[in-house]
Amino acid sequence: MAANTPPQIVLASASPSRRMVLNSAGIEPLIRPADIDEDTVRDHLGAASPQEVVEALAKAKAEAINAEAEEIVIGCDSMLLLNGELQGKPHTVEETIRRWEAQRGQVAELITGHCVRSPAGTVSGTTSTKIYFAEVSDADIRAYAESGEPWECAGAFTLEALGGWFIDRIEGDPSSVIGISLPFIRRVLYDLGYSVSKFW
Repeated sequence: MAANTPPQIVLASASPSRRMVLNSAGIEPLIRPADIDEDTVRDHLGAASPQEVVEALAKAKAEAINAEAEEIVIGCDSMLLLNGELQGKPHTVEETIRRWEAQRGQVAELITGHCVRSPAGTVSGTTSTKIYFAEVSDADIRAYAESGEPWECAGAFTLEALGGWFIDRIEGDPSSVIGISLPFIRRVLYDLGYSVSKFW
């Protein structure tokens, strides 16, 4: 295992949800949001699978951060795969309503890509969780859209806040749905020679 003083964890994201997941798990990361052009990254991938797209975006975010020698950088990206189409953030009331009218009552897959850069090496991969959307009323869809909460969320929903009302169940890792998979990060840290408890 690594020395008693572990590297500082850096989150290459401004996402309050990802930070909340890490905080709840005993980690206070440095926040250094990555500034990348996601469309450019996707354009260079060509005919990539949904998993390859999301993993490539996570890698691009992690690689965009200038890390110090003793830092672990975590880049993440999440997208919803619904009826064969990847969906990111809706950004507006109108787009949120359109998305929810299409996804209510449906089963979709939330894919989260991760890239962990550390002094011991770099590891990347994806996690997938099935999302069972409820049959949500038109009134609740509009109210949720107008709340602004889902505008900057992959798939136009949150599991941990107002959107939790509209998810019947999930199959998989809840933290991955929120934006960063604790089980995935734990496995990577173990592979790199770190005990998770050293970061508490």
